[in-house]
Amino acid sequence: MSDGPSFVEAARRKNLAALLALGIPPFAYRFERTHPAATALALYQDAMGDDGPEVAVAGRLVSLRAQGKTAFGHLEDASGRIQLYCRQDALGAGYEMVRLLDLGDHVGARGRLFRTRAGEVSVRVERIELLAKSLRPLPLGKRKEGEEGGTFGGLHDPEVRYRQRYADLAVHPEVREVFRVRARAISYLRRALDDRGFLEVETPVLQPLYGGASARPFRTHHNALDMPLYLRIADELYLKRLIVGGLERVYEIGHDFRNEGMDRSHNPEFTMLECYQAYADYRDMMALTEALVSGVVRECTGGLTLERDGVTLDFTPPWPRVTFLEGVSRTAGLDLTTATGPELRAALVRAGTPRESADALARGRLVDEVFKVFLEPTLVQPTFVIDYPKPLSPLAKIHRDAPELTERFELFIQGREIANAFSELNDPDDQRARFEDQVRQRAAGDDEAQQYDADYVRALEYGMPPTGGLGLGIDRLVMVLTGQPSIRDVILFPAMRPEPSAEGPAT
Repeated sequence: MSDGPSFVEAARRKNLAALLALGIPPFAYRFERTHPAATALALYQDAMGDDGPEVAVAGRLVSLRAQGKTAFGHLEDASGRIQLYCRQDALGAGYEMVRLLDLGDHVGARGRLFRTRAGEVSVRVERIELLAKSLRPLPLGKRKEGEEGGTFGGLHDPEVRYRQRYADLAVHPEVREVFRVRARAISYLRRALDDRGFLEVETPVLQPLYGGASARPFRTHHNALDMPLYLRIADELYLKRLIVGGLERVYEIGHDFRNEGMDRSHNPEFTMLECYQAYADYRDMMALTEALVSGVVRECTGGLTLERDGVTLDFTPPWPRVTFLEGVSRTAGLDLTTATGPELRAALVRAGTPRESADALARGRLVDEVFKVFLEPTLVQPTFVIDYPKPLSPLAKIHRDAPELTERFELFIQGREIANAFSELNDPDDQRARFEDQVRQRAAGDDEAQQYDADYVRALEYGMPPTGGLGLGIDRLVMVLTGQPSIRDVILFPAMRPEPSAEGPAT
């Protein structure tokens, strides 16, 4: 890679120098825009002829072609694009600046709307200002003509798109739309919970003990307190402390962090919605989950069905319920109540799991892996898997009708877990015993087993009412809403290895 600027960048800097020589500031302080591009276009009526309303528009220059004393260009903002028509006799000395513009420059233009002979509503520019000079060329796609519209070309390398999200957003309107949908989804979820009497709260991101899930944490050190702290892996234990304290319906939308592998559905930093409701159980949480997810699908897409990968996903409640044991038995051909460890390992090996990986799993992890390998991929339509084995759910209440199970469900869509919920365990002695079992599992080599949280047990000893809890993965939900194949496509700045050449200046 060359250390110096490219030929194109050098040409842009030459234009910058020419602009400065003309006394034109290349980076403005502000511009008084009167209309976004789409609003300006909607103002024009054909009866107005060449005397349309005066507008002031601003945005990025995405096309420019000069023909002698006339130049046409397209300006694009968040709402769309509008054509600029520039004439030397109207702009006078300002036309010299137009000649020095490059694609990607931000400009502001004032003038009246009219329709060109080619039929395009445009701004007859009477004054144009340079708002920000683009010194590095964007990989702008070319606009297709005809019925299909859209663009071709542009920025396509996924690694570059994720690393330079600013460039990805600048040249791909469809990527900007993904994140608008994400924002609408989160706004809807907040509104829906607020309307149901839930209180939005904030709990610590840095925690002296991590808990609420089975995962490896990120660890840091607090210098003033001289103690280790962990980035939270879940919000659960703090939110349930608030239920103990009398806040009967609480939720939090925030970032969690897990120091584990990365793939199409996992990023080390991710966004979760967790909510807890006193005097409710996991069946109440199923009803809430159906209402929230079907509601957000309707809010963001206008209906309750989505076409994804050749399949029509139907979000009309109620959704199917499949018990954990029955689902695994049907797909793996194993009875989990009687299957031995060697039988579970043999099933995994037949399915393609390396033998050494299967041999390293203890009983609880074996059962979970069999579930992931055999049942999860079959759960394409929105489906609740319910009633999990007790060893897999250290924070869930024992099932009222089957003591070897817990009152827990997970929601799956397109073979991915989207939500996890419990009838929350509120017996402090039972919780203490399960934490102690997790400690034994850690001692046996399971580094994802949960820590013993004495303060949380103490909180339960004050008395926590029957409570239903729900965790909903925002990123995976947005993947479904927008049809994106990777979690990186719905996170603005996903985790990336540093660029070898991305070092700052020497000091």
